[in-house]
Amino acid sequence: MTDAESVVIVDELKTSNGDFTIGRLTLNKPKALNALDLAMAEIMLKALQQWQTRSDVIAVVIDAAGDKAFCAGGDIVSMYKSMLEAQGQIPSFLETFFETEYTLDYTIHNYSKPIVVWGSGIVMGGGMGLLCGASHRVVTETSRLAMPEITIGLYPDVGGSYFLPRLPGKSGLFLGLTGGQMNGADARFVGLADALVASSEKETLIQKLSNYSWDEIESNRLNDSVTSILESLKATDSAPSSNVEPNMAFIDDLCAADNVTDVVNSILGADMSQDKWLSRAQSTLAKGSPITMHLVYEQCKRGATMTLADCFRMEANMSCRCGESGEFQEGVRALLIDKDMSPKWKFESVEDVPQDVVEHFFTSPWPEDKHPLSGL
Repeated sequence: MTDAESVVIVDELKTSNGDFTIGRLTLNKPKALNALDLAMAEIMLKALQQWQTRSDVIAVVIDAAGDKAFCAGGDIVSMYKSMLEAQGQIPSFLETFFETEYTLDYTIHNYSKPIVVWGSGIVMGGGMGLLCGASHRVVTETSRLAMPEITIGLYPDVGGSYFLPRLPGKSGLFLGLTGGQMNGADARFVGLADALVASSEKETLIQKLSNYSWDEIESNRLNDSVTSILESLKATDSAPSSNVEPNMAFIDDLCAADNVTDVVNSILGADMSQDKWLSRAQSTLAKGSPITMHLVYEQCKRGATMTLADCFRMEANMSCRCGESGEFQEGVRALLIDKDMSPKWKFESVEDVPQDVVEHFFTSPWPEDKHPLSGL
C-alpha cells in the first residue's frame, strides 16, 4: 500500500465476501501524462511479483490518474540526459531502464491471474507495453493508441516486435512505420483490445470486481468471470468508427513489397488526400527517421517467427544500440528538448541507410550469458 503522492499508487481492494483481494496499480503522474519512468516500472514489477505468489489475490487492475492519458510513453527526457552524458556509449541508465521495463511487460504477458488494463485516453509507446500483454485490455471512446517512435529515431519496442507482425495483414508494419493512431474501434479490430466501453465506467468496473462472488480460484474460471464483468459494463454511445478496417486492402497493397525501401516509397507515393487518417500517417512517415524505417521493417520480419522472450531480448539489444547511435538522441532533442521539430537525421532517405548500419542494431552489446534478459 502506498500513499497518494507516490508515482504509482499500490492498493489492495478486499472483495465483498472478505476472502479475496483485487490488486490495483494506478499510474500517478497525470501532469506528465503518466509517462513511465524507472521508479514507476520498479514499483509495478515488485507489486506484481508479490501478488503473483499470494493465493488471496485473484486479479489485478492497472489504471491511471487523470482523464487525458493512461500512459503516453516512456521517460525519454531522462533517457536523453543519460545519452548526452554517455557521449556515444551505451548509457548504464538505459540498460537498467529497458531491463526493468521489458521484464515488467513480460511479467504482464505471462501473469497467472487476470490483469485488467484500463487503456483510456492516450496509450502510446511504453503505455502500449503495459496494455498489450494484459489478459483483459479495455479501451474507451477517448482512447488514442500508437507506437510513434518513428518521430524520435527509436522503434516500436515494449514487445512491438512480437505483437505488430501478428496483427491482421500488414497493419502492424504500417502502424509501426507511420506511427498511425488507433481509436478504440481500431484497437478492437486489430486485436489489441478486448473490450470497448464508456470511459465513465471505470469505477463501476472496480465496484463490480469487488462485489463479485469469487469462489473459484482456477485461473481459467477467473478469466471467464472478469470477461463477464467487462461484458456487463455500458458500451459507449460515442465510439468512433475504425480507420484501419476500411483501409485494410489498401494498407496490404502499400506494404506488399519484400523490402523496406519499396514499402516506404509506396506509402509516401500514394494519393491519400481524400483520407485524413491516412494522410496524417503518411506525413508522420515522411518526417521520420530513415534508420527507424529499417528497424521497423526488420523487427517485424524477424519477430514474426520469434518467441516473446526472444523478442524482448532482441529489443534490449536494439534499444541499447539506439542509445549509442545518436539518432534517438537527436529525435528527442528536436521533439521534446529544443522543440524545433527539425531533427537532423543521419541519412536523407530510406535508400541511403547502409545494411551494415542496420545490422549493428541487432547485435548484442553483451556476451550471451551476460544478457540482462537471459532469465526470461
